[in-house]
Amino acid sequence: MHNDPIYLLEPVFHWLDRLIQEDGDYLYMALVYISLLLIAWILSSGLRRRHTRHPHTATIPVIVIRQTVEPPPLPLPREIAPADRPTSDDGAQSFAA
Repeated sequence: MHNDPIYLLEPVFHWLDRLIQEDGDYLYMALVYISLLLIAWILSSGLRRRHTRHPHTATIPVIVIRQTVEPPPLPLPREIAPADRPTSDDGAQSFAA
């Protein structure tokens, strides 16, 4: 008895040859329709993984560096002299030609 895989698979090869010879046209048409359905399923995102009930979320550690230096104080507001103040004419001449 032969233990070589070629001799063991020889009946399978003969069966496939006979099947293709007798019903090759029908096999071809069936594979065409199956491939069209497979392509439509792939294009409709069929290969994407489904969301589970408990999605696995990746946690990213966040490093926060706090400043220990205080900013300089704001300058004190100064008084505007009366001569530098704009006149209060309610904007009557602002668009005058």
